[in-house]
Amino acid sequence: MNQRGFTLIEVLVALGITAVALMAGLKATGSLSRNAERQTVSMLGQICAENELIALRLRRQLPDTGDRSVACTQAGQALQVDVSVRPTPNPTFRRVDARVLNQGEQVLQLSTVMGRN
Repeated sequence: MNQRGFTLIEVLVALGITAVALMAGLKATGSLSRNAERQTVSMLGQICAENELIALRLRRQLPDTGDRSVACTQAGQALQVDVSVRPTPNPTFRRVDARVLNQGEQVLQLSTVMGRN
């Protein structure tokens, strides 16, 4: 009797190889999704930080030293901007740091120096 077809072992090996390939594909897809989300939050955070720094520049006066927090919503994302103004060795300039937080985790930080206008 001459039978044609695959043995059970051959079928199980083929299924195992397919399962490993599918798992690797799912892991890569998940990684790409996380990276895209992180990039989106970073871009929105940069918009928030730049808005705060521009608002300080538009006041056309030397910002007061100290810290403050501002809520910033961009594209449905609730972010927090912590603005820190510190003196510099030159009294006509101030260092301004804008840290952007997403759910308590730092997304990015922008720093600049502002002077008297």
